[in-house]
Amino acid sequence: MSTTATDVAIIGGSFAGLSAALQLARARRTVTIFDTGEPRNRYAAASHGFLGQDGVPPADIIAGARRQLSAYPTVRFVDARAESADGAADAFTLSGANGGTLSARRIVLAHGVSDALPDIPGLADEWGRRVAHCPYCHGYEFGGRPLGVLAANGPVALHHALLVREWGPVTLFLNGAIEPDADMLQQFKARDVAVERRSVKAVASRPDALTVQLDGGGSVNLAGLFTQPRSTLTSSIGEQLGCVNVDGQFGPIVKVDDMKQTTVPGVFAAGDIARPAPSVPLAVADGALAGVAAHRSLVFA
Repeated sequence: MSTTATDVAIIGGSFAGLSAALQLARARRTVTIFDTGEPRNRYAAASHGFLGQDGVPPADIIAGARRQLSAYPTVRFVDARAESADGAADAFTLSGANGGTLSARRIVLAHGVSDALPDIPGLADEWGRRVAHCPYCHGYEFGGRPLGVLAANGPVALHHALLVREWGPVTLFLNGAIEPDADMLQQFKARDVAVERRSVKAVASRPDALTVQLDGGGSVNLAGLFTQPRSTLTSSIGEQLGCVNVDGQFGPIVKVDDMKQTTVPGVFAAGDIARPAPSVPLAVADGALAGVAAHRSLVFA
């Protein structure tokens, strides 16, 4: 990639990044999208809860969005990682993993996060299938059958168990991560949530279910298991530019205002890196807002 110029550089070409790009392309602004082709939900067979795309594989949605964006002459894709960035509004400079530099007036961060699952044999093999983080995204397909919640990220698991109960009978596996107080135990009793204190030894796949194997013997058969692992930002571009991060429920997120503006003028952030509740429809909405805000900042600067 030789040195080129663009109105807006977008770091990340998944749901939030592509949504931001669409708004900017329709405003006839030049847009360059850096993307590594590794969206967070690449492990899921289908995306749910996204109006008009319910049940469609995430890769198919992204491929369709890229085709639509490619019809706009001001959009350019760089299928490589953005490695570094510096500068200020109207004069940012970015370097890509494939060489060369790019100057940009604005930047939209939409690179997403990666998940760190508990180190339990078999758990990662089912991630995105029968092990998931969001009941709104995956709960319906389990059809009211027995479900589990694996505590992995502190007290949030307690509320997660009460929520997941809406989709089926729940066993909460504390796994040494948290201990509910008397009030929470009363809530579990009222909601018929079972509490399992034995540590989880392994998760075994079955043709249409999971078996959670426990220390000391014993097991629990489930249709699905929910957990909310810690997440980390997949790029340091925001930090390089001076953007402030804050602690979210599941890991650091980029601090933004109501218009997705970060603490650095001219840099916006959208999607899972900028909100505590990740999902495809919310990422798309975030991206659209960030794209509009970036454009308006160019107009009214």
